[in-house]
Amino acid sequence: MTGPRSAPENAKSAEKRRLEEALEEGLEETFPASDPVNVTQPPPSKDDRHIKRKG
Repeated sequence: MTGPRSAPENAKSAEKRRLEEALEEGLEETFPASDPVNVTQPPPSKDDRHIKRKG
């Protein structure tokens, strides 16, 4: 007998789905390309102080 999924599993599933969608979008936008897609955002440098980023 299975019960409802716990909140952490739902959060993991949602995060995995979000990453998969980001990867798919990156692949579509950069195809064809020789460099692999980077799904993660690099940390801001000192010169990026003025740029607002989504968190």
